[in-house]
Amino acid sequence: MKRKVIQIVEEKCTGCGECVSGCAEGALQIIDGKARLISDMLCDGLGACIGVCPEGAIEIIEREAEPYNESIVMENMVKQGKNTVIAHMKHLKDHNMHDYLKQAVSFLIENKSKLTFNVDEVIREVHFYNSNGEHACPGAKTIQFNKDTDNIINNTDQPSELRQWPIQMHLISPVAPYFKNADVLLAADCVAYSVGNFHSKYLKNKRIAVACPKLDSNQDVYVDKLVRLINESKINTLTVMIMEVPCCSGLLRLVQMALQHAESVVPVKMIKISLQGDVLEEKWINFNKNM
Repeated sequence: MKRKVIQIVEEKCTGCGECVSGCAEGALQIIDGKARLISDMLCDGLGACIGVCPEGAIEIIEREAEPYNESIVMENMVKQGKNTVIAHMKHLKDHNMHDYLKQAVSFLIENKSKLTFNVDEVIREVHFYNSNGEHACPGAKTIQFNKDTDNIINNTDQPSELRQWPIQMHLISPVAPYFKNADVLLAADCVAYSVGNFHSKYLKNKRIAVACPKLDSNQDVYVDKLVRLINESKINTLTVMIMEVPCCSGLLRLVQMALQHAESVVPVKMIKISLQGDVLEEKWINFNKNM
């Protein structure tokens, strides 16, 4: 097939090796003192190496070449570790190579059990990355709230309604006695900092678990713990409090996954909070176990 690949201008190449480190796909090596394209299948034709060559010895041409193979590239990437894989996948995303990116994700998922790094963390970081090198999730946007609190007078300390420890989802025991037949609150980490009356209105008379669906690793454990809360502790209700940012809805997906595996159904209420602590939505959700 005819496609774009890079070409080394030998007369200009000094063999410095800068292009080798600049090629995320591992398509270049220094051989006999010159940079060489070792395989057409490894070259995506995007030319990231051009920008790091101090001699201007690399150019992009169009010629007959073997098709680029993302699976072969990923085999090279994973040997170099998590950060290299992330850099490669961000490189694909920067250049709108969405088909290759999907192939890379599929490779990671298919080989998850063989890899030495956390595949879910890699996929999550690439997912929330955009072409400006920033996180696409609005939850990462820097915002300052200007509130007039001078006229609010409250000299009364509000008592804590927390009645257990620990509270972080990775640390709780789903069969702890205080969860037995309890009304449970599953709250995103940021919620309590946004809602002024969190303790008195939402935490009172409930047991709690907190989690961050964006930053927490090993979230499969969360699903297992939710299943055990339902099956073994026989919790009464589950209230899920999330922020308005899109990534926060991941908590609801974890609950839905747990209900697919649980022996019974527990009533679930969803409360969505704005960045400034207002309730945007509050409703009971009917998750269909056959979904």
